[in-house]
Amino acid sequence: MRLKLLLFFLLLSFLNEAQVQTKLERGIPEREGLSSSAILNFINKAEEKIDAIHSLMIVKNGKVISEGWWKPYNKNSPHELWSLSKSFTSTAVGFAVNEGLLSIDDLVISFFPDKVPDKPSWQLEQLRIVDLLTMNTGHVKEPKLNAGEGDWEFNFLNSDIQFMPGTHFLYNTPATFMLSSIIQKVSGEMLVDYLYPRLFEPLGIEKPDWEMNEDGVNVGGWGLHLKTEDIAKFGLLYLNKGMWNEKQILPRKWIEDATSKQVSNGSNPTNDWAQGYGYQFWRSRHNSYRGDGAMGQFCLVIPEKNMVIAITSGTNNMGMVMQLVWENILPEAVNTSLPNNTKIHNHLKEKTASLFLNPYDFKSSKAVKNMVNKKYQIENNEHGLKSVSFKKKKNKNYVIFDMEDGIETIEYGHGEYIYDEIINHLPFTNLRRNQFIPESSLRYLKHKKISSSGMWINNNEFMLSTYLFETPVRMDYKFIFNDKRLIIESIANNYLGKSNQPNLLKSVLND
Repeated sequence: MRLKLLLFFLLLSFLNEAQVQTKLERGIPEREGLSSSAILNFINKAEEKIDAIHSLMIVKNGKVISEGWWKPYNKNSPHELWSLSKSFTSTAVGFAVNEGLLSIDDLVISFFPDKVPDKPSWQLEQLRIVDLLTMNTGHVKEPKLNAGEGDWEFNFLNSDIQFMPGTHFLYNTPATFMLSSIIQKVSGEMLVDYLYPRLFEPLGIEKPDWEMNEDGVNVGGWGLHLKTEDIAKFGLLYLNKGMWNEKQILPRKWIEDATSKQVSNGSNPTNDWAQGYGYQFWRSRHNSYRGDGAMGQFCLVIPEKNMVIAITSGTNNMGMVMQLVWENILPEAVNTSLPNNTKIHNHLKEKTASLFLNPYDFKSSKAVKNMVNKKYQIENNEHGLKSVSFKKKKNKNYVIFDMEDGIETIEYGHGEYIYDEIINHLPFTNLRRNQFIPESSLRYLKHKKISSSGMWINNNEFMLSTYLFETPVRMDYKFIFNDKRLIIESIANNYLGKSNQPNLLKSVLND
């Protein structure tokens, strides 16, 4: 009996140790050559100049020296990576090349003989996997995949390619989808399943969600959902040239090729999007490279500083995120230890433990007594919203959206975010009025978690701010009460650029 108990506890100890090893080692900034004050400066500048940064993790010399999540975002929730997903798709190609499943010089049409046009163009006949990897397909205009309908591979192969492949750079998300489809063809597995035992499992990353099209192919160019530490692990694998726990899990040469300048994409020395492009990795200033995604999802690798920076956000100014790294982090990072500064380090820890997104000033915690038990019937509209009502019960506050496909009840806090879960979808996200939000992300909003806060802007205007905290998306709803009517304005991520305008709906007159 004692022997069995001893074996049991030894096994338990082994499992706990294995679990601990899935996390990156933690360290002190100064000991690894970066001052706590530099990190504080970055965070303060980010809060001042960036509309919504969601998380930050800095890894130096293999150790996490600072980490933080701006509530309602948190370390345990995966985050939509958008185009940062592309670097993971490229990694799958690296594994497939190493296993002899394909070569980057293989012709793309060789994988889809039943979907090639009867008379393929000479450009299509020369298109190779390497051209997909480097966004050098020869397209002048990005092909349309018609999300939710049609045959994506057929649509790509029948698109107009005007230049010789390998001679014209154009950022091309459908090209990344084709890589995912090719991986599925040669491996017999979906991209996420193929990567799990080769990448995710060795790095201690739980098998993630990765969106797929109607034919069951992972979309490749977007749609991967990972935690901040998972992003940092991925960057550390590349920083270490494919080594993980003293094992070479991805060939060093692939890492070097994937992150080198394979093609030119501009000549502006001050622009991080004009430093060259590798295999689904961007070259950056200061001899660094990165994977990135819309609205500020970053895996930034800085070899000369032995550093990886993982960032998730919901910003409309991605360039500013990188600029703040170059201005506040990079000049202060050195390759020797710095003197301890316990006071500043404690200040940094306090700061990162209390990060909080506050998109508006909470001017009042006034109750919604003037709205309680009132229902506002909404005029006929293309969004399927029939009515809005407001409810207060046992110190809890709710906004209730009655839509054609169901009722969505959202609980919100005053001066705090209340976590909740949506059943159908949030109003105004069923149509792509804000074109910067990928349609796939809108589909992902169903049955997902949200966090909401409400505030009075003035005596007759109430704002509900809702974060879909497994994505970069924030929905703002302004309710304007006037002459027995309700006017609703909504906008995603406070984005009013280009031709995008807020959605605007009115109620019928209330008797």
